[in-house]
This record gives sequence, structure tokens and C-alpha cells, in this order.
Amino acid sequence: MYFDGPVFGIYVVVLVIVFLAMAIRILREYERGVVFTLGRFTGVKGPGLIILIPFIQQMVRVDLRTIVLDVPTQDVISHDNVSVHVNAVVYFRVLDPEKAIIQVEDYNTATSQLAQTTLRSVLGGHELDEMLAERERLNHDIQEILDKQTDAWGIKISNVEIKHIDLDESMVRAIAKQAEAERERRAKVINAKGELEASENLLAAAKKLSENSLGIQLRYLQTMSDISNDKTNTIIFPFSTELSKLFKGKE
Repeated sequence: MYFDGPVFGIYVVVLVIVFLAMAIRILREYERGVVFTLGRFTGVKGPGLIILIPFIQQMVRVDLRTIVLDVPTQDVISHDNVSVHVNAVVYFRVLDPEKAIIQVEDYNTATSQLAQTTLRSVLGGHELDEMLAERERLNHDIQEILDKQTDAWGIKISNVEIKHIDLDESMVRAIAKQAEAERERRAKVINAKGELEASENLLAAAKKLSENSLGIQLRYLQTMSDISNDKTNTIIFPFSTELSKLFKGKE
């Protein structure tokens, strides 16, 4: 095939552009390139300008930034046989791009699946009250388990947060009834303690008054004054304590 000068020059320029497009890669500061030469791992490159040999070398980009993974809602049966719906969020990042590409097929999917199974396993070993009251400790336990298992993939789990723990409607009503019963029990206990303290104070006051007849007389007059101030049709006949002693003497 014959090419004249201008046409041949155009073909050469096109070939050079295609070659450069296939050979040149630019990686951002937060990216790394895992390079394979004829299928074999030959290094991690970047950031900046990377030159590859077309058809001989291939590169896989890896993002080193923290990835926010939303764990789908999981149905969990607690240790005390309560059904709850739990979802969480996992923060992780790639520390070793080589392991993240070579040791696992898709590290995002693998981490998501592992987070789901770990969430069900850890929460299933605790009672409902512990899930609601000790969320920070459960977050830490889940993080430690995930971090240990993803270490072989070159991944670091930086944080795990349980977002919501939702109960069935029937369980919500049962807990509300339990809380109401607990409030009534506490109210009765407080009322009983108050009555006990009042009776003890009344007994102490009675003993104190019995030691002095004049004190009894003053208390008697005060009671009569309180009754007379009340707007009722009650008729009061004062009765002296001395007269009561007189009647006792005749007996």
C-alpha cells in the first residue's frame, strides 16, 4: 500500500496520539496504581504521571481516601429473643493497594458483606437493654473484629457506628407497658416511704406531748381553733383535760 507524504504524516500523528493515550496515566494525590506486566504484579506507582507499555502493562486504580460504607438494615435476634432491625455505617480506607487488589476480588463488596455478618453476630450475643444502653462498646467490638479480618486485604477499619435500632410495633407497646409499670412501682415505693416517715414523726411527736400535760392542752386548743375556722355546721364543746382526769379518778 502506498501513502503519500501528507497522508503518512497524519497516520503517524494518529498512531503517536493513540500510543500516548494508552501509555500515559495521571494519578491524583489520593490515588495509587497497581501495575501488572504480562499479568504479573510489578509494583505500585503514583501519584503523578505514570507511563505504561501498551498491551504489555495494565494498571488498576486504588483510592486511598476514607470510604463511607452504609451497611444495609439487618434483622437481628437478640440474646433475649427480641427481633430488632439494625443498620450501621463503616468507615475504612486502603492502606496496602497491592493486597487490596490481589488478595480479594472486590474489597468494597467484601467489606460490606463482612460488616453485615459481623453486625448480626455481635449484636445477637447481647440482650436488647445492652444494645440500647451500651452502643459505644458494641461499636468498638464490631470495629475490632472487622479490622482484624480485613487486615489481610490491606484495609483499615477506622470507625463503626450503629445508626438505628428499630423495634417491632408490638415490642414497642410491650416496652411502654413495662416502663409504665416500673413508674407505678416507684411511685408506690416513694409513697410508702413517705407514710412511714410521717408515722414515725407522729409517733415521736405523741411521745413528746405525753411527757407534758400543758403541751397536750396547747395541742388540743390548736386543733379546736383549726376546726372552728372551717366553715361548717360543726358545734364544738370544749372539754378540759382536767375533767378527763377527774372522770378517770372516779373509775
